[in-house]
Amino acid sequence: MLARPSPPTKKYFTREQANAMLPLVRSIVTDICDLAQRIEQRRRRLQQSQATGRSGLAFTDAQLEEEQAAWERETEQFKECVDELTRLGVELKDPMIGLVDFPCWRDGREVYLCWKLGEAEIGWWHELHTGYAGRRPL
Repeated sequence: MLARPSPPTKKYFTREQANAMLPLVRSIVTDICDLAQRIEQRRRRLQQSQATGRSGLAFTDAQLEEEQAAWERETEQFKECVDELTRLGVELKDPMIGLVDFPCWRDGREVYLCWKLGEAEIGWWHELHTGYAGRRPL
């Protein structure tokens, strides 16, 4: 019988470790936000085109195929970026605004260090169950 691979162990960050990773995380999250917005725009165009029916089709068949292929490529790139964050131990919370959490131990309990694209450094944290709305300054 083959042994199952053990699940990856969860990574925990100090504030210093999370801040040291921010240049890489910022680059990945910038790509994620850009891709998420392009994917959503393409999805809307494709949906609108399908809703108008063949008589009112906004795209030629060739354009429709290209739009669908571009959506598939961008969706795959998006998944690859999310996978890269996951491998780093960072959790994506909102791809449209670039919100991520870094698991952390604080005062003997698991919490998240919270960062959003555009912030210079890790300056916030929140309980696991409160999310972004429960952010508090470090």
